[in-house]
Amino acid sequence: MIRSHLFLFTLISFSGAANTFNEDITAALIERTTHNITYNGAYYSIGYPGGDVPSNIGVCTDVIIRAYRTLGVDLQKRVHEDMQAHFTQYPSMRIWGLSKPDKNIDHRRVPNLQVYFKKHGVVLAKSTNPNDYKIGDIVTWMLPGNLPHIGMVVSASTEEGDNPLIVHNIGRGPEKSDMLFAYPITGHYRYASEHFTAAN
Repeated sequence: MIRSHLFLFTLISFSGAANTFNEDITAALIERTTHNITYNGAYYSIGYPGGDVPSNIGVCTDVIIRAYRTLGVDLQKRVHEDMQAHFTQYPSMRIWGLSKPDKNIDHRRVPNLQVYFKKHGVVLAKSTNPNDYKIGDIVTWMLPGNLPHIGMVVSASTEEGDNPLIVHNIGRGPEKSDMLFAYPITGHYRYASEHFTAAN
């Protein structure tokens, strides 16, 4: 009986943590859509940790970075530390010709975030079923011209079968839109509160 009660308490606690994360990350993402952001992926030398490019510019990755930072999660620091320890696991040399981590830009590149979320989060199916995409899930796509893209789910699909809505920046600034299946999906991840402590 004690073991059953403990199991039930664990389930309730985990569910509560998941719900809190979903609510917090959704609020952070929706708040990002209120900012007037010029799409600009230029290289900037930024502080560390907690560094950011000027607040009036950004790309798709900056939406994710800034939303997680609202929750106290610094992807700049986490990605940089993981790349310092495991540089060859990341595509920086193959894609950009780098020989070592660069704390100014590494976390702002979709392929690097894909590796990080795969290592420290959960890899989910790249499904064509909208019901498989839940609030707080991270999705990556390949846009025409071999341009990687990233966004997050902020609303679940409805009984009518509508697609989950995504917050992302595809060039018009952070926006919420129905674009989940507009481009080929290259990744589907979950990086929630239960993964934060384990990552660092």
